[in-house]
Amino acid sequence: MLHLLVSLWPLFALILGGYVCRQMKFPNEGFWPGAERFNYFVLFPALLFKSLATAPLTNPALPRVALCVGLVLGLSWVALCLTRRMFGWKAERFGVFVQGALRFNTYIGLAAIGSVFGNVGLTLVALLLAVTVPTVNVLSVYAFTSEQSIRPAALALTILKNPLIAACLIGVVVNVLGIRLVGGTDSFFSFLATTSLPLGLLCVGAALQPQELRAEKTALVSNSISRLLIVPALAYILTWALELPEMESAILVLFFALPSAPTAYVLARQLGGDAHLMAGIITLQTLLSALSLPLIIRIVM
Repeated sequence: MLHLLVSLWPLFALILGGYVCRQMKFPNEGFWPGAERFNYFVLFPALLFKSLATAPLTNPALPRVALCVGLVLGLSWVALCLTRRMFGWKAERFGVFVQGALRFNTYIGLAAIGSVFGNVGLTLVALLLAVTVPTVNVLSVYAFTSEQSIRPAALALTILKNPLIAACLIGVVVNVLGIRLVGGTDSFFSFLATTSLPLGLLCVGAALQPQELRAEKTALVSNSISRLLIVPALAYILTWALELPEMESAILVLFFALPSAPTAYVLARQLGGDAHLMAGIITLQTLLSALSLPLIIRIVM
């Protein structure tokens, strides 16, 4: 257990550091939106591209990993739709609960899995992101717009314009075509990738909004339990049923135990969702994940 804490505490120290700096208005209030935007559009896509462009695609467990991801997302979506019908959620709340249960904080995920499993873990997570980022984005947008008429072409364009999805697609194409990163290109993307995770974790902390924890405690707690415990438990059962190797199983379960991403708040605001509830869910899940992630890693390893 000690080595897990040694691996994970720097992640949450950076998150705390980002929160403290934002509260102290250091370096200034305008720094954090710009830093988050630069990371989202430049640094983090570079990390995903680099990981996928050089990832070995010969792992025999990959088809079962993809099947497990699809089953977890599909079963979770069905459960959310049934719960919506039971409680009569409007789209603005349904979208928030979908994001709270299905979206994941990629900064925390890559940093945590990289700390515990090294480059092999980072490679597998990058492959998972290539599948899950487009899927979860489609489900999230659909959930918020389920009471509106939206053209499939407009939805597809919104998804393709996502820089993370574009980076994943380009990285996979480069890998499949056998294009090598030569002439210093590999080092260039490595430098960008190395910068992304610490800055991303600082931005996660800066985006926390503890004042939003005061309202709708039942909704906050129930959604957090779903994201941090129930969904990873489902992933654990499916990895066992599909007989995935130990490392792949552990990474999948940890991946589905990540808290929701700060970008979920942005999407909720853009699409008319309950942004205050979304901010509270993101904040509570991030805080609780400091306890739940070491516990889940301890169980699956």
